[in-house]
Amino acid sequence: MADEVGKVYTVSDGDLVLRLEVAEEGGFVVTAPMEPGLITEAETIEEAFFMARDAREALREVRQRFIDEAREAMTKAI
Repeated sequence: MADEVGKVYTVSDGDLVLRLEVAEEGGFVVTAPMEPGLITEAETIEEAFFMARDAREALREVRQRFIDEAREAMTKAI
């Protein structure tokens, strides 16, 4: 597997496009080109999609909370 370290694969399930980079410790480092900030790890491609969906949902929640807090701060400032 040492000769695979650093290799990058792009995979899609029709919903998500993922970039899988073979990690030195095994498995993959998973990012999504269309979802800035999404990064996770997985041992298999199936797990990569599961983990990426979970990370995407968490990112959306954090981004929405940030937007809500910014709106509230702007409303108080007016």
